[in-house]
Amino acid sequence: MNIANLTARPEPRIAFDRISLRRLVLIRWVAIAGQVATLVVVHYAFGFRLPLLPALGVVACSVLLNLLMIVYRRAATRLGEREAAFFLGYDLLQLGVLLYLTGGLENPFAILILAPVTVGATVLSLRPVIALAIFAIAVISLLALWHMPLPWRGEPPDFPPELVLGLWTALVIATIFIGGYAWSVAEEARRLRDAVAATQLALAREQRVSAVGALAAAAAHELGSPLATILVVAKELVHDLPADSPYREDALLLLSQSERCREILAQLARHPDDEGASPYTRLPISALVEASGALYRDPRVRLIFATTGEVATEEPLVRRSPEIMHGLNNLIQNAVQFARSEVSVTIHWDRSDVTVEIADDGPGFPAHLLGRLGEPYLSTRAGASNHMGLGIFIAQSLLERSGAELTFDNLAEGGADVVISWKRANLETVARPDAAAAQLGLG
Repeated sequence: MNIANLTARPEPRIAFDRISLRRLVLIRWVAIAGQVATLVVVHYAFGFRLPLLPALGVVACSVLLNLLMIVYRRAATRLGEREAAFFLGYDLLQLGVLLYLTGGLENPFAILILAPVTVGATVLSLRPVIALAIFAIAVISLLALWHMPLPWRGEPPDFPPELVLGLWTALVIATIFIGGYAWSVAEEARRLRDAVAATQLALAREQRVSAVGALAAAAAHELGSPLATILVVAKELVHDLPADSPYREDALLLLSQSERCREILAQLARHPDDEGASPYTRLPISALVEASGALYRDPRVRLIFATTGEVATEEPLVRRSPEIMHGLNNLIQNAVQFARSEVSVTIHWDRSDVTVEIADDGPGFPAHLLGRLGEPYLSTRAGASNHMGLGIFIAQSLLERSGAELTFDNLAEGGADVVISWKRANLETVARPDAAAAQLGLG
């Protein structure tokens, strides 16, 4: 059974999200303001003798770079991933030079070296984040070994090597942990956003198809009366024209084509296309499930539909909604793709619940992924073309919109088993399945 394409990783994106230049420049302006204020206050207010001119010169380089970015990249409101990584890499280097001038890791502000890595983890993909983290660890290591003395009012205190080693260890661990955690959270948010967008696209496509079918049925109904008039006139022309009239052949052609149009419109009204039926049509749950399965067939796999409803309970009538149609079709398609020879779809109803069970004789779900089914970008066919790992996520999202609950499991004899359950009150209607079609009939 296709577990909705289960993989621990999504396929790489063609183009990563572009990063806002304005936001990165604003973050740097905030850093510049904080650096200048700190240098001035520590030097003049607290009396710690800093190498003020070299330090302000380092800050001035950031000011100049920001101004250049604003002037020369005015048209580029967003940066590519590589440019953003270099942008943040410069911030790491600039901060490292400032810390070198002001005591290295012994400076309490050394913790700020985590900031560029954290910012990068929220906007960049994994490889640039790893590169930034490695660069940050290299800067931390160099500052632990080489730096100017910590500014002090008198003789600077002697920091034991064990304390410096502890600071180095803490910063390295913090860089790895905070960077990794921030990236994983941001990546999960991006994946969920992309998956939701794909779900909305699938639903919109299904709704458009349904709307086309409804429009076709409505057109058949509206065109019935004028076509009937044309048909009557054509019959009268054929009846009144003599057999040797040069127009009789044209009248017969007009009559035959009118009859043909009438048959086509009547067929549209009586049997709307499976994918384009009116979203307001009600039909038995068994017919809805079979219509969903009919959208995908594989000649090598036998698809069996069965009903086990209570004899004393009338079969529920269900609105033919795009969410249910597309969700069931996705799950049946997945089952057929992974089955060896047979897929069974069992529909059961009673007075309170409606259940659809889809089982196959394939390899089943990987046991270690059963608890994660329904997450986006999970696929056993990682790397295969057109398999993004969104099948079950889209199906579950759409079906849950209709009030369904999904359960995934493996059969004891082998094969995957998916159970979709609704409360009957959420699906049942008193309308008859032929009510809408009867209104569209052509006389």
